[in-house]
Amino acid sequence: MRGHSKEEMITAFRAILRSVKRQGMEDLLGWLETTDFYTAPASAKYHGAHECGLLEHSLGVYENLLKRAVGYDLDSIAIVGLLHDVCKADFYTKQTKNQKDANGKWQQVECWGYANQFPAGHGEKSVMLIMRYIWLTDEEIMAINWHMGGFDARARTDGHSLSDAWAKYPLAVMVHLADMEDTWLARKGGQAE
Repeated sequence: MRGHSKEEMITAFRAILRSVKRQGMEDLLGWLETTDFYTAPASAKYHGAHECGLLEHSLGVYENLLKRAVGYDLDSIAIVGLLHDVCKADFYTKQTKNQKDANGKWQQVECWGYANQFPAGHGEKSVMLIMRYIWLTDEEIMAINWHMGGFDARARTDGHSLSDAWAKYPLAVMVHLADMEDTWLARKGGQAE
């Protein structure tokens, strides 16, 4: 939904999740309202490192997943695509840093920093937060939990779990590919816009 207004993206995001027939979805949406999910960046300095970047990225992954996960339950696609990075809600803060300008003079510039209030990892943190409100299938859990693939530090210490999850749950591979497509292809190689 690149090029759409913040309001249009929020409306689309909510409408898609409201179409999911899963008990607790309204509570989850209510919780998101108490966070900065709709205005947060997707990263501190790479893809979506701007206001509403997380919302834009989530919608992008959902759209990519719709194309990849043909034949999958639309509720699962919506949950996994839109909520895989819910761990980033209330995670970034605006900060300042010193940086040289074009003339070599130091100046203070605004940037994103970290303020991790619940340091429970990445994919696994998203699963924990989501499951406070709605039930997830095993495949949805694995897809969200392992969406970072080899970029997840756990995969470097326990590659068997990642391989086993991807072998058993194809949706986990598809969300990883949809995430990488949005991050690296649609967003200029992961660089900040």
